[in-house]
Amino acid sequence: MALNPQLFPNGMPVPFTNEMFILVRDGVEFEVDKIPGSQGGCVKARGTIYLSNIRMIFVASHPVGNFFAFDMPLLYVHDEKFNQPIFHCNNISGHVEPVVPENGHRALYSTHSFKILFKEGGCGTFVPLFLNLISSVRQYNQQVNPGPQPLVDPLQAAQTPVDEVMRHAYVDPNDPTRIFLQQPTAQSQLRRRTYQSQPVEGST
Repeated sequence: MALNPQLFPNGMPVPFTNEMFILVRDGVEFEVDKIPGSQGGCVKARGTIYLSNIRMIFVASHPVGNFFAFDMPLLYVHDEKFNQPIFHCNNISGHVEPVVPENGHRALYSTHSFKILFKEGGCGTFVPLFLNLISSVRQYNQQVNPGPQPLVDPLQAAQTPVDEVMRHAYVDPNDPTRIFLQQPTAQSQLRRRTYQSQPVEGST
């Protein structure tokens, strides 16, 4: 996880090298804990979820204190679960490990719990695509990095072949999720190379 990743003025996340955006979903509510500076450490906000071959990014419609976006590398997400409560809206819950800055101490950063609540419309497109994508990313990572290991570079997920996942995507007419048939072109030459705070490639 990375708090407040770089965004374009229109709210679109600035992509990494080899990052491919797969879908965007408006009208979700996002909950996450252990956010510095927020009351009780928990943040709840409405906004948009972007899903790529590397990460899932929540972008708030309106900032909550100093919180305006939250970035979750797919390789760092675990215990994800699709929930269908009787009296509340469908949601995905799970945990995500923090992206520790270079020279940072892992012990100072704890795991976050998150929840994505689908407040507007169904989720029959989003949920299967997300679950299939995260499964593919894990399988590919295990082939490339067999055996137990510490957290790997989250950008390795970009090497996962996602064509098969996209080809078999089911589009639910009740789900307002929009799938990217081509990559956004606005300022698409700008690319980030790492999760660390560095100038964006192509921005100078």
